[in-house]
Amino acid sequence: MSTVDDGHRVFAVVIEGRGRLRRHLASAAAAAAEAFPAARLLLAVEPEELESETVATLVADGVAHLVAPLPLSLADLTADLHRLWLLWHIDAAGAASDMPSGGGSAGATADGEPLMVGDGTAMREAFARIRRFAATDVPVLITGESGTGKELAARAIHERSAVAGGPFVAINCGGIPADLVAAELFGHEKGAFTGAHQRRPGRIEMADGGTLFLDEIGDFPMHLQPHLLRFLQEGTFERVGGLETLRINTRIIAATNVDLEEAVDSKTFRRDLFFRLNVLRLHLPPLRERGDDVTLLARYYIDRLRHAHGKPLARLTPEALVAIRNHPWPGNVRQLISALRRGLTLCRRGRITSADLGLNDDPAAGSEAPPPSLEAARAEAEKAAVLSAMRHAHNRPSAAAETLGISRVTLYSLMKKHDLARRFELKTRR
Repeated sequence: MSTVDDGHRVFAVVIEGRGRLRRHLASAAAAAAEAFPAARLLLAVEPEELESETVATLVADGVAHLVAPLPLSLADLTADLHRLWLLWHIDAAGAASDMPSGGGSAGATADGEPLMVGDGTAMREAFARIRRFAATDVPVLITGESGTGKELAARAIHERSAVAGGPFVAINCGGIPADLVAAELFGHEKGAFTGAHQRRPGRIEMADGGTLFLDEIGDFPMHLQPHLLRFLQEGTFERVGGLETLRINTRIIAATNVDLEEAVDSKTFRRDLFFRLNVLRLHLPPLRERGDDVTLLARYYIDRLRHAHGKPLARLTPEALVAIRNHPWPGNVRQLISALRRGLTLCRRGRITSADLGLNDDPAAGSEAPPPSLEAARAEAEKAAVLSAMRHAHNRPSAAAETLGISRVTLYSLMKKHDLARRFELKTRR
């Protein structure tokens, strides 16, 4: 039995089930849990013991947090210890309602699933900004593709702010019919419109003393933007159908997956409202730009989800990890979690393969494909150039067009030609 610490506290205990310990694995694990209750336990056992009743019981009871087959290479041991360190830090951060200073997670949902996990440069910078932004009360604008965790970042800012004890109220500005947005946001009086049988407070009123999260702010109706601007400037508003002016104190965080600067240029978003919202900006990178974070995320989510799927010993195969690393993940973390749930459901004997994840989409692998035509090769190169420019420009068409040396109109035409508008959730001009 060996202990591992981070220079301050023991975060992991490693037990190798060899010789005498192989027969007394349960008692050794119990002794380790009693001696180091805050540490995470790694069991390294012979391959034939992986599915034994003893190991299964230790995992199911939460005594063992990770099980690995012997012999354990230095690379595997390092990777497993890093996973345990991350779990330990995340749980410690959740208990202390604070975020780790380096990589880690921004908290957990009500059902225990993690919010934001990362150890790469991009996410370390995002976590650092979240900590800094939480210390202020000025508006924050969060940008990034769908599925990158914008609402989760907003919750992380709220939970570490001075108004953490107040409500966190979210409204999806793009998911509500335009004629109902005003009533949802500002509330309404009895009789204000057909069906308004009683007074109803809006999301702004409900967020008093806390945080109001305006998701998909780029879709906020143009005719209501002056009312929102007035609230941001003065902190006052009236319910729909009401005359009383109400004053509310709430922190504003907005998020968008579209280019608001582009929307301002195209006259679909007010410039003064944009300036009010864009005081502090947090950009969340897509999963394809986060390097090894994708495999770290996959392993972490598997650790958190496998018990709920009744497969406590499930592990990703090396081939599955390669497929995960190479996949572009257009749906980002949300798509990754869905794939992992699928893998946990379909896997056999605890081995999650790329086919289980739905990533084995090349049934003709191994056979040599015919060379593409010149026209097809040119189209592929065109598509790759547009994708690369958009990623480099953080999905800003104006900057991407400048990088490619073409006009925005030409860029929109190329995106329409290669069916890329939906990927970046932009509306191409006709």
